[in-house]
Amino acid sequence: MEAIEGSLFETSEMAANLLASTNILLDSWNTCNTANSHNSEGFVITQNGSIGLVGFAGLKDFTQGFGSNLKDMVPLQHGELNGLFSGLGCHGEDDEEPVMVHAGLLKLFLGVYGTSSFQSQVKTLLEKSKSIIVTGHSLGGALASLTALWLLSYHQATPTPPQVLCITFGSPLLGNKSLSKLLLRQRWAGNFCHVVFKHDIIPRLLFAPLDSMENHLHFFLQYLQLSSMNSQFNKLALHVSQEMKSQLFSFALACTEAVATVTNENSVPPGLFWPFGSYLLCSEDGAICVGNSVSVIKLLHLMMATGDPGLCLEEHQRYGSCVEKLSFQILMNKGFMQGKLPISSYEAGLALALESSGLAIEESVSGQAKECLKAAKQSGGNPNLNSARLAITLAKITPHRAQIEWYKTCCDKSDDQLGYYDSFKQRQASKRDNQVNMFRIKLANFWDSVITKIDNNQLPHDFRKRWKFINAAHFYQLLVEPLDIAEYYRSGEHLRKGHYLRNGRERRHEIFSKWWKEKEVVKEESKRSKFASLTQDSCFWARVEEARELAEKVRTERDSRNLASLWQDIEGFERYARELIENMEVSCDVVASNSSYSLWVQEVRKLR
Repeated sequence: MEAIEGSLFETSEMAANLLASTNILLDSWNTCNTANSHNSEGFVITQNGSIGLVGFAGLKDFTQGFGSNLKDMVPLQHGELNGLFSGLGCHGEDDEEPVMVHAGLLKLFLGVYGTSSFQSQVKTLLEKSKSIIVTGHSLGGALASLTALWLLSYHQATPTPPQVLCITFGSPLLGNKSLSKLLLRQRWAGNFCHVVFKHDIIPRLLFAPLDSMENHLHFFLQYLQLSSMNSQFNKLALHVSQEMKSQLFSFALACTEAVATVTNENSVPPGLFWPFGSYLLCSEDGAICVGNSVSVIKLLHLMMATGDPGLCLEEHQRYGSCVEKLSFQILMNKGFMQGKLPISSYEAGLALALESSGLAIEESVSGQAKECLKAAKQSGGNPNLNSARLAITLAKITPHRAQIEWYKTCCDKSDDQLGYYDSFKQRQASKRDNQVNMFRIKLANFWDSVITKIDNNQLPHDFRKRWKFINAAHFYQLLVEPLDIAEYYRSGEHLRKGHYLRNGRERRHEIFSKWWKEKEVVKEESKRSKFASLTQDSCFWARVEEARELAEKVRTERDSRNLASLWQDIEGFERYARELIENMEVSCDVVASNSSYSLWVQEVRKLR
């Protein structure tokens, strides 16, 4: 299986050639040129049969909307947008920061979107088009991305929405990591393709630290103003000194260097701009198409590191010639096909990708580039295959779960009447207890690996909605989280960190609780006739431990106001626990005569 997956590596180079062999890139660039010269509106909307095209110009007034801080990001659902992107679900997942985009670019987009001309032309386009291509050059590329996001969000609930494809040329970064993950979850990452030339500075600038960006703000805006003048650009660029070019080139290179050390998306600090979608990375020798964000950043750095400072200004305006040349790139022109035979299809694909990136002849970086391209291919493999393998692994660990179930049954029937939770919390160094603890750890490792794959987008986008895994995760949580709580208090972690619910609960349990709440569960209309096999609140024992601490504080507290507050909290838990017991939503171990809960009830009765 691994050999079969490995042989698919050449898709990074083949996808680029496939895209270049169509008219999409050339038509998109021509639309950008038309927008640049069309009129003062800054955009052009045309129709080609059933295909609609929306093109944005490289705007001339770059200071509009930027203010003094080029790094400002705002949530994509803040109040001023009036639900414009509400269909995207922009709140982030779990502990993620919300989906955010560049404040100045969003302001520029809203300025275009709010015009009556844009609204009327887009309405007509939507009525006539089965597919829509949105494109733009430079900052116009960022406006194209926001327009595509709006179209995808706007038509999410439409029965037959038009297909939307966004192609940008030399576009700056737009948003944070949460935006990238949102598009992956929605299966929209494939709707975005960003064309970036080898040494183009604009797509790399927003990787810069804030203080560095502020120091180069004036120079940055001066460069953007030059690059927006199109036909006058080459003439004006001649007046930029070599020293200025070298300074700007070094700055752009430094922008990517620090970020290129990121090894995976989970280590990305908040507030950092992050690539999304696919990147078509171009050089004089060809192009490669990469969708892995970490690999994109590293390749952006490596390609820049092998560059010529003298080209740092010109390349931002050379996308037209780049696109035309790509259209004539064919596989047989590659160097290794002229006598250098690869030993496998995997090596062939790797050599193709390296040569197309222009890094093959740079010995100092070719090794790094090769590892980067391998990572882009091998990061997780096929999501559907990963899901199938997880199903097999889940079946293999089922005996571990069965052993814990057997252990619970033995504890509940034991003469000591401690129950499941307290038996594990007070366990001795017996073989049975050690085995159960080992099974608990193995199950946790499996489910943590599932969460890691989800975080790294290595599973299908709808994985968390598949009932097989939702039910398995929920049953695991009800069965094993009481043991996790018992271990937390047994080992004294609550003394070092605080109580379990606020400071000790593992992330997997938080996520599984969310999965279960999102699932449509049909509640039983009839009342249970006997206790549940597992307590339906997996955190019940953590609440008992907090209630025990409240009772202890009542015993020693002398301030009447504090006492009233403590009793209020105790009575709140009493009502909650009583309701669970009356509804038979607890396991019989809760009401065992020597369980922590039963002893707590007796203690509270004495305190009263």
